[in-house]
Amino acid sequence: MKLYWKCLLIHLKSQMQYRTSFWLLSLGQFFIPFSVFAGLYFLFERFGQIKGWQFYEVALCFSIIHMSFSISECFARGFDMFSSLVRKGDFDRLLVRPRSTFVQVLGSQFEFTRVGRMLQSLIVFIWALANLSIEWSLLKAATLGLMIASGVLLFTGIYILAATMCFWTVQGLEVANIFTDGGREMAQYPLNIYQKWVTRFFTYVIPFGTVNYIPLLYLLGKINRHELLYMLTPLAGSLFILPCLAVWQFGVRHYRSTGS
Repeated sequence: MKLYWKCLLIHLKSQMQYRTSFWLLSLGQFFIPFSVFAGLYFLFERFGQIKGWQFYEVALCFSIIHMSFSISECFARGFDMFSSLVRKGDFDRLLVRPRSTFVQVLGSQFEFTRVGRMLQSLIVFIWALANLSIEWSLLKAATLGLMIASGVLLFTGIYILAATMCFWTVQGLEVANIFTDGGREMAQYPLNIYQKWVTRFFTYVIPFGTVNYIPLLYLLGKINRHELLYMLTPLAGSLFILPCLAVWQFGVRHYRSTGS
C-alpha cells in the first residue's frame, strides 16, 4: 500500500499543476448529477411519494449511492481505463515489475476532479439526514458508514470485472456501463419500486440492494424484526469484491502478451 499512496500523491501533484482546469472540471462534475437530482425533486413535487417512500428518504438513498460511485470512480479509475493498457501493450511492463499487478493498475490513474460529484452528494446527504426523524444509535451510525464503504467496494468490483474482460476482448466493452452507470441510476431509488426480477437480480447477483436498499429499511425503521440481519447486509455486499479479485487473477494468468 506504500506504493499505492506514492502513486496517489504523484497523480495529485500532476493534476494540480493546472489548477484552473482542475477546479473547472470539478465544478462540472458537481453539476452533472445535479440535473438527475432535480428530476428526482420535481418527481416528488408532482406525486408526493413513491410506494410509501418520501422525498427525503429517497434523497438519502440517492446520496449514498452517488457518494459511493464518486469515491470508487476517483480511486479505482485505473481499472475503468484498463483497456488502454492492454491495447497499447503497457500491461506487459507491469508484469515484469516485482509488485502486484492489482496495486499497479489501481494506482495507475486517479480522477480527483470527482470531488465535485462527491461534494454534491455530501450536500444532499446532510440535507436528507437533517430532515429525517431517525432514532440514532451507535449501530445505525456504523451501518450508515458500512453502506458507503460497501458501495465503494461494489463499484470497484464491477470495474475489476470489466477490466478483466479486456484480457480477451482487448477493447473495453460498453456493456459494463450497464452495471456501473446503469446500476448507479437504478440504485438511487429504493429497489421495491421495480419489478421483482429486477429487485432479485440486483440483490443476489449484483448486490446493490444489500449496500443501499435493505440497510436503508433498518435505518428508517421500516422493519420490525430481523434488525441485526438488515444491519449487516452491507458486509455481504462488500464481499462481492472477493470473487472479482479471483476473476482478475485468473485473467492475469491467462493473459497473452502483445509482443511489444
